Amino acid sequence: MTGPDLQAEKRAVARAAADLVEDGMRVGLGTGTTVAELLPALGGRGLSLTCVATSPATERLARATGLRVEPFGGIERLDLAIDGADQVGPAGWLVKGGGGAHTRERIVAAAADRFVVIVSSDKPVDHLRPPVPLELLRFGLAATVRSLPGVVLRDAPGTPDGGVLADYHGDVEDPGRLARFLDAAPGVVSHGLFPPSLVSLVLVARGDRVEERPLPRLSI
Repeated sequence: MTGPDLQAEKRAVARAAADLVEDGMRVGLGTGTTVAELLPALGGRGLSLTCVATSPATERLARATGLRVEPFGGIERLDLAIDGADQVGPAGWLVKGGGGAHTRERIVAAAADRFVVIVSSDKPVDHLRPPVPLELLRFGLAATVRSLPGVVLRDAPGTPDGGVLADYHGDVEDPGRLARFLDAAPGVVSHGLFPPSLVSLVLVARGDRVEERPLPRLSI
């Protein structure tokens, strides 16, 4: 028995997300393989958009498809942000940051009126599991790692903002409690646990169908 064609699912859900974008919008572009399928679908629509990118890789790909990408400095809010996820839990919690861009992804998602998550059928899970990506400050790095049981530095280049990538390999049974612990930990710049309150809509491709999983956008 063959499994799903995940690349075809990524293309399908990317096209569905591109159809949500309207002319004149300010759009946040995430990072990863599913967003890589979104960029040509979005660029091909010929809309007048102002885009911000969560990683240098996304910025390069977006500009190559004809999208206008601006620095995210003077723009106060976005109409829409679109990004993928590594895991989508049953209560709407996300694990993001496999590509190391989760700090910028969180900033962009929080600045958007609507944050839409696009995933293939392998991303929804019955329960979240490690690892959870982290970005750590270089200052006091050894002390920070020592204070965080289950955290292992990642053998990867630093982030565009000078941070160090790591992964938490401990228990993720209670994502809310873990998120609060990581939020309070000195030296942790950001983590890859995104709460349901940040998400407006999850689009899941299953074969040739794209399902919508709306979530309430609550204050955070």
